[in-house]
Amino acid sequence: MSERVDRDVNRELRARFDDVYGQYQQLRSNLDELRARLAAVRVTRRSADGQVTVTVGARGELVAIELDPAIYQNRDVEALSRRITETVHAATTAAGDTTRDLVAAHVPAGSGSVEFLRTGDFGALLGRAEAVLGRREGPA
Repeated sequence: MSERVDRDVNRELRARFDDVYGQYQQLRSNLDELRARLAAVRVTRRSADGQVTVTVGARGELVAIELDPAIYQNRDVEALSRRITETVHAATTAAGDTTRDLVAAHVPAGSGSVEFLRTGDFGALLGRAEAVLGRREGPA
C-alpha cells in the first residue's frame, strides 16, 4: 500500500512540476519577446509650437532632439530651454506608459513589476518578493 501511495504522490509531484515548468517556459519566452519589443520602443513628442521634436527610448533615455531652424529667430534661451525640457518630459512620460503597457502584457498579473513601473516604489516591489519568499519559508 505504501508503494502505491508513493507512486500516486510521485505522479502528482511530476504533474505539478510539469505545470510549473510549462509556466516558466512561457514566462521565459514572453520575457525574450518583451526584451526585444522594449529595445525597439521609440517615442517622439513635438513641442506645442512644433519647433522642438524629441525622441526617447523605453526607459526615457534621450535618443534625438531636432530643432526647427525657425527657432533661432527668437533668441530667448530660457524659453527654448523650457520648451526642450517640457518636450523631453512629455516624451519620457509617454515612454513610461508604453513600457508599462508592454510589461503588463508579458508578465504574470500581480508580479509587482507593473506596479513598480507605475509608482517607482521599491518598497512595493520588495514587499511582493518578501511575500513570495515568506510563503516558501513558512511552515510546511
